[in-house]
Amino acid sequence: MIDRAHEDTGSQPPESDVVVRARGAGDASSPPLAGLRILAASQLGAGPWALTLLSDLGAEVVKIEMPGQGDEARNVPPFAGDGDSIYFQSLNRGARGLTLDLRTAEGRAVLHRLAASCDAIFDNLRGGESARLGLDYASLRDANPLLVCCSLSGFGRTGPRAADPGYDFLVQALAGFMSITGEPGGPPMRSGVSVVDFSAGLMAMLALMIGLHRARETGVGGDVDVSLFETALSMLNYLAAWSLNRGFEPVRTRDSAHQTIVPAQSFATLDGHLVVMCMKEKFWRRLCDALDRNDLADDPRFADFASRHEHRDALLDALRPVFAARSTAQWVGLLGGVVPCAPVRSVAEALADPHVVARGLLIDVEHPVYGRLRQVGTPIRMDGGREPPRRAPRLGEDTDDVLARLGGYSSEEIDALRRRGIV
Repeated sequence: MIDRAHEDTGSQPPESDVVVRARGAGDASSPPLAGLRILAASQLGAGPWALTLLSDLGAEVVKIEMPGQGDEARNVPPFAGDGDSIYFQSLNRGARGLTLDLRTAEGRAVLHRLAASCDAIFDNLRGGESARLGLDYASLRDANPLLVCCSLSGFGRTGPRAADPGYDFLVQALAGFMSITGEPGGPPMRSGVSVVDFSAGLMAMLALMIGLHRARETGVGGDVDVSLFETALSMLNYLAAWSLNRGFEPVRTRDSAHQTIVPAQSFATLDGHLVVMCMKEKFWRRLCDALDRNDLADDPRFADFASRHEHRDALLDALRPVFAARSTAQWVGLLGGVVPCAPVRSVAEALADPHVVARGLLIDVEHPVYGRLRQVGTPIRMDGGREPPRRAPRLGEDTDDVLARLGGYSSEEIDALRRRGIV
């Protein structure tokens, strides 16, 4: 982290005064990222998700939005109106709100001044936009040599797709995800959750922290380049290895089954669906015992992973009517703790799981319009305190405070910037 001794003067600290130190980390009861400060030009899902987790862990996140316009997430239905939405609130918890027009030279000069008192710049704009708006290390290194500039875009800062828009749905299509999701013979399908957005957000969060570690060790910051597309391709992992090295072609499988391991899929029960995962040979034998079907365990066609895959249709034809004869709850009672299994539940049922309550994963955020907003908190748990969760900001809510505290701007200077539409 960088020295903040100069943050209220409005002047750039001389390079010799920029030191690497753990600012604000002297108390073990402090949040683990207390003292980390990030300026973020982020919008919609992937970037704000990463920043929300960092904020939950104690980082100060200042969200930059266009004056009079703001993040499109503010308008995403349902439950949207008057420049705010529950969607926006769920993805921007804890951020401070700053309006700043980075398309202007004056706006970029403000950014330069604020960067001197920050540890990182984060954006999730299209590739090339961060440099055009002065959000990259080359533009800001003079203000702060330790600065880490993390860009999360659809396709990265370089390459033929760099300028293309990158949305979760599009990337699920381009990266092959949709071709292997859904039922055989049916249309390709996307995941019901924005898995690429959230995975790329986590990747960017990790990359940013790696960049900050390197800056701390070397005394030099730099750029970090993360993309949705490359994150998605990396998630193909073993499927990609099979394809690249042996020409294996993954396909859509019935009942959301694993590509090669049988049984590892959902089964229709008397009243719903149950997922069963025999990911080890011992679980297959245990399943046969629980079903009282030792004939299947003794059948040479089903002796091991390879043979069960080869004869999967015959095996599944034998198993499906067995599972259909009992309720989901009965199967969970019979197989729980014996064979890995789980009922297919609704979102509401998942959120009501006693384990969620016991772990305190759901948090309450007070909002002047929505009242008490229940949200899912950070899944990262570390020693140290936590700040009470804070709602996402109104558009430009903290502009004056941020400019004065981080950039040393006077009230007269702020008024002048506002009159010219810069903030």
